[in-house]
Amino acid sequence: MRTRVIASATAVLGLLLAIPASAAGAGPGAPGIGDPYYPTYGNGGYDVSHYDLNLRYQPATDALSGTAVITATATQGLTSFDLDFALDVSKVTVDGRPAAFATSGEQELVVTPRHAVGRGQRITVAVTYAGVPSTVQRYGFTSWQHTPDGGVAANEPESAWWWFPSNDHPLDKASYDVHVTVPSGDQAISNGLLLSQRTADGWTSYHWQQTKPQATYLATLAVGHFDITHSRTRTGIPVINAYSTDLGANAANARASVERTAEIVDFLSGYFGPYPFDSAGGYVPNVPTHFSLETQTRVFYSPATFSKGVNTSVVAHELAHQWYGDDVSLERWSDIWLNEGFASYAQWLWAEHEHTGTPQDLARQVYDAHPADDPFWKVEPGDPGPQNQFDDAVYDRGAVAIQALRDTIGDQAFLKLLRLWPAQHRYGNATVADFRQLAEHLSGQDLGAFFQTWLYTPAKPAVFPGS
Repeated sequence: MRTRVIASATAVLGLLLAIPASAAGAGPGAPGIGDPYYPTYGNGGYDVSHYDLNLRYQPATDALSGTAVITATATQGLTSFDLDFALDVSKVTVDGRPAAFATSGEQELVVTPRHAVGRGQRITVAVTYAGVPSTVQRYGFTSWQHTPDGGVAANEPESAWWWFPSNDHPLDKASYDVHVTVPSGDQAISNGLLLSQRTADGWTSYHWQQTKPQATYLATLAVGHFDITHSRTRTGIPVINAYSTDLGANAANARASVERTAEIVDFLSGYFGPYPFDSAGGYVPNVPTHFSLETQTRVFYSPATFSKGVNTSVVAHELAHQWYGDDVSLERWSDIWLNEGFASYAQWLWAEHEHTGTPQDLARQVYDAHPADDPFWKVEPGDPGPQNQFDDAVYDRGAVAIQALRDTIGDQAFLKLLRLWPAQHRYGNATVADFRQLAEHLSGQDLGAFFQTWLYTPAKPAVFPGS
């Protein structure tokens, strides 16, 4: 008996020694990253560095299957961790070993590895899955659109759940390799650069790569029949645009607008600094939606955007996001003004370039168009609340606030601010408070009262900027 007791003690000691010291006291990762607007979005306990997606898609049935390989580093000792995902999962491995998994809530995939993960440990998580994305609803909606000839993933603040598992919050940005196999004759469009295209046995495989950090909601996928064009900016950035071959009456206006991408990137670079990514462009699929989205390097445009004519203003808006929103991403969704206010202001800069109005004149039009009792002024652009996150006031009142800032600190400080902000926070995240601090540093002014009036007061400012 004594010998058996000693053997058991030795075995226990061996097990203890096998567990990394940093895994001692490990626990489950949080099911949310801590965003006050979306408490269940994102996850705690790890940081993703890379997504490697291997997908197969059949447009006729909208069936998507694949394996996502996620490289991450634990930021705490983990006995389990969550991924945000909505499709059916058949297998999960952590560092090549099968892991237990279960679903929880609307989009939580809870993974329990065979052994606890130590803080600072690098792990590789592989998730195998399948589903029909357009039939899957979470919180009452789907972010996947099944088109007449394929499918599209594009939405904000969430779209990844319908095509790959992720830590779905802008705080956790990563690089991407997206491999998509589709029936020959179809094309697959994604972010970054197309590294390869191969056809065999009636299927074509595309490999897209995004090397710069990218938020999950900015990842996009489109499959269908596209006409693809290529050009370059003055600095040599490749521009890849794609147009559904079934855009009907919107086709000519879409092309006339989006084909000016290189020109608009060059123009905006004069205000915001060098373009931050290794490719640019956009795509216009055959979808019924009425919004566009700044999906990184490959902007999603709804055909309806061009239903009333050529619309380069929306192209300027979405391309401005490549600096303000994609390069420098918000730290929490309440900071949405940093994205939409500046992209809207970029439209006014482009309007001035096109001789259709100055930022000062356009700001005045917005200010005068809304009387003091208009609900427009009740929305605080600096913290609009999740219900008003994409309200017109965030865009338009937000842009007026930027013109007011320009009038307050002067052109010299303002134009320097526009360039320094993306340079200072390149490929990272920031808050409105960070922006205010930089504006105060460059201007030498205390801007507390200014930001309170224009971003955090639910009332029309008494004085128009520049008056």
